[in-house]
Amino acid sequence: MNAAFRSPVRYLITEGKAAKDNFKQKKREIVNSVRNAADRGIELVQIREKQLSAKLLYELASAAVDAAKGSQTKILINDRFDIAVAAKTDGVHLTGRSIPAAVVRKNTPNNFLIGVSTHSLAETVAAAKDGADFALFGPVFETPGKGDVVGIDKLAAICESVAPFPVIAVGGIDASNYRQILENGAAGFAAIRYLNDFLCS
Repeated sequence: MNAAFRSPVRYLITEGKAAKDNFKQKKREIVNSVRNAADRGIELVQIREKQLSAKLLYELASAAVDAAKGSQTKILINDRFDIAVAAKTDGVHLTGRSIPAAVVRKNTPNNFLIGVSTHSLAETVAAAKDGADFALFGPVFETPGKGDVVGIDKLAAICESVAPFPVIAVGGIDASNYRQILENGAAGFAAIRYLNDFLCS
């Protein structure tokens, strides 16, 4: 992972509630969250707004980049490699349905960040081999709509197996358990509710 990141990495994911009919309001809220994240030293922010058209997502991404300018906070776009490049974000976060990390790596500068969602050791090893900067692994704990829980023991085993490749834990992480994540080898944690609530506190 980029050496500029401090450990542990805190990875804010947007709530996914932006749509055409509420775009102005949600854009304002998301940009404010990015600005707050930059002020509080959050290392990564993923713009994960699947309901938006390419045009609106580009507009939102560009505004997020402007909001984080001059800070250490890096902006990633979920899935849309093309929009990440066009909006000049710091990188992209890839899912199992995205363009492969190896293809993205061949077509981007060295400092372009690539994260990959993984759910197994094989997927995490493949992400590292394909040139990703980190894996987002989970769900570690129970979280609505995120499938089977992998658990803390599996997280620890995978972190050990792929070290020093960074693994960021995701899924049900909050103030009660994030230290457990770090103690078991994760480079950091990603969260929607917990970190959004943190920025509002």
